[in-house]
Amino acid sequence: MSKKLLLAAVSVAALNVSPAFAASDEELKLLRAEIAKMQATYEAKINELEGKLEAIETRQSTANTMQANTVAVTSVQPSARPATAQRPINNSSFNPEIGVILQGQYQSFSNDSGEFAGFAIGEEGERGEEGLGIDETELNFSASVDNLFRASSTVALHEHEGDLEVELEEAYVETLALPYGMQAKAGRFFSELGYLNSHHAHSDDFADRPLPNRAFLDSNYNDDGVQISMILPTDLYTEIGAGAFRGSDFPGGGAEGSDIGAWTAYGRVGGDIGNNTSWRIGASTLQANDVSREANEDTVTFEGDSDLYILDGRAVIAPTGNSAEQEIILQGEYFYRDENGTYEDTDFGTGVVDYDDAQSGWYAQTVYKFLPKWRVGARYAQLYAGDTPAGLAGSALDSEGHDPWSGTAMIDWTNSEFSRARLQYNHEELADGQNDNQIMLQYIMSIGAHGAHAF
Repeated sequence: MSKKLLLAAVSVAALNVSPAFAASDEELKLLRAEIAKMQATYEAKINELEGKLEAIETRQSTANTMQANTVAVTSVQPSARPATAQRPINNSSFNPEIGVILQGQYQSFSNDSGEFAGFAIGEEGERGEEGLGIDETELNFSASVDNLFRASSTVALHEHEGDLEVELEEAYVETLALPYGMQAKAGRFFSELGYLNSHHAHSDDFADRPLPNRAFLDSNYNDDGVQISMILPTDLYTEIGAGAFRGSDFPGGGAEGSDIGAWTAYGRVGGDIGNNTSWRIGASTLQANDVSREANEDTVTFEGDSDLYILDGRAVIAPTGNSAEQEIILQGEYFYRDENGTYEDTDFGTGVVDYDDAQSGWYAQTVYKFLPKWRVGARYAQLYAGDTPAGLAGSALDSEGHDPWSGTAMIDWTNSEFSRARLQYNHEELADGQNDNQIMLQYIMSIGAHGAHAF
């Protein structure tokens, strides 16, 4: 009710008296004084209420503006992301967060073999199938359990030799609130080994993994275990961590009982150079004990200990100061594996042969974003086989003096963070005199919730 209506109603009620009871001049003065008092009181009350309403509306407007600014800031792409830890975000907007990664490809090979001379390769390290086909499809589920824990799971579906295979790639829980920059993870997950191992394949800059990752880690090492890490309070970004695992996954295998079959340790540092460059270097190791693994479609068996050491480095440069416009990525890893045990190749009937030697390999790659949606890249990878024992001559472990290598060129188009198409060419020399020219066409589509990729 407005102030004018309120005062009119009061005035009518006070002055609407019968002529038989007409008020004297004194009584009229008293009534007018009372009305004036009531008017002042009601005006003060209404002004107070209007002031409270205005304050509430101002606070609400300020809150909406702050929320809009926060959304805008978090959506901006920095010129070169600093090498800081990629801790999970407590996003409870949808519980659980569900995402699907769809991948498809066409592949053409000039060589039918594709075998690595001097190396025994796991199933995931083999090249894909020729022709049109779907690549790996990922189903991702993740959510904050509560204020202390977050859970995540990734199920991968892919075809192998005409059969659909379902693999539980990751299923783990991790902490959100440990003190002193610490974080613990338990379950099945991609361990922190080198750079690429902890990443899913769809986030790679090329259509396939480099030769050393395929030979030494079967593309990815994911095992059941626990891992703890800590970000140190230093000027440079510094992280250390270690894990204990069952030892079932390649290069491990044959784990049983309650023993720890493998363990890992890693350390990395990183920082910024000016405003346009971020960098990171690291060292890590995977120690697998009492291994009993099969490779080359279960024809090659190794039993013994396998110790792997990795050095990795990565730098991201934004020449114009805005990585959304132009960006240069430099990346590389070096692998050294020392194995002590026995090998047997049933295809050649070698029998059990003692083996105590080392193998190594490395790759280096660069990717250049020359337009906001277009990138080109180049990669070189090299493997160095160990000495071949006399008992393994002619087997898959016989390098015949040849060290496999490959050269790669690619161009890709990224319409948004949810879609990418890529054309890639590989030239591989995996065995003496065996050249393989490969053409790959690939698409990667993401639907649903999907977290940002780590640096």
